[in-house]
Amino acid sequence: MRSLTPAQLNRVLTLLDMGKSAHEVATTTGRSVSTISRIRSKHRSSLSKAAGGRPRKLSPSDIHYTIQQITSQKIDHATQASKVLQDMNGESISARTIGRALKKAGMKAVVKRKRPRLTKKHRRERLDFALAHKDWTVEDWKRVVWSDETKINRSGSDGRKWVWKKAGEGLSDRLVEGTVKFGGRNLMLWGCMLWEGPGFATKIDGIIIFQQDNDPKHKSKKATNWLIDSGLDVMVWPPQSADLSPIEHLWHYLKKRLAEYEVEARSIQELWERVQTEWDKIPASVCQNLIESMPRRIACVGGQGRLYQVLD
Repeated sequence: MRSLTPAQLNRVLTLLDMGKSAHEVATTTGRSVSTISRIRSKHRSSLSKAAGGRPRKLSPSDIHYTIQQITSQKIDHATQASKVLQDMNGESISARTIGRALKKAGMKAVVKRKRPRLTKKHRRERLDFALAHKDWTVEDWKRVVWSDETKINRSGSDGRKWVWKKAGEGLSDRLVEGTVKFGGRNLMLWGCMLWEGPGFATKIDGIIIFQQDNDPKHKSKKATNWLIDSGLDVMVWPPQSADLSPIEHLWHYLKKRLAEYEVEARSIQELWERVQTEWDKIPASVCQNLIESMPRRIACVGGQGRLYQVLD
């Protein structure tokens, strides 16, 4: 007798789990009753015989298979799982049903985190930066003026993408949505922060002159010459490493405050007025807590950098 493929075996087990008799499974799959009976004895010996009532839409095999597909990064969410199971079993199963089953299995839906895509070169430069600043104390980081820009949407979603994760599962590529820099039409804000609190903030109209991450427009000749003429020391920042800068969390704090407005801003000008109001209300303690996190950030990057070197 020709052996069954994993997919064919899973189909047989699925039908058995749904309460189908050996005769029904044999008729559906084209296998002999004796073959189905042997499979039942080997893989489902404790399975009770078919009973009355509505059969379950999802079998334990379906759930196990779905979790395997998710954790192996072949699918991300319940909608995709619904299509896969429908193609495999020939029966329609809603994404909501699959979602409930995944929750009972200990998984939960989370938003994919956005992180810059890091090449091997990026990782080496991040590690070099961490090692160069590993002995910096909070007092050293207090001397830094942190600057950055962000886009604030007047309306619309955050473009969040959901993915299922196991309870206690750590961060991995499966849970991350890669990002790249791109322009946008809504309000662009440039600002800076110091230990003493938020610094100057301005709405950007057109090309900006000064910003101290590695965005190409921040390395213009005009900006570089201005810094030299002003006698300012510029910290060399590793590329694709906005996540290391504490001011990124200041933007998150600001946007949370803006999201608390019950009525959407009617124009970009009104949005800008709200930004100014909320920016001026940011307490110095928020900036201080963020800056105090820098030694921990550097320590984490140092550890990750060594791990990347080993893996690569």
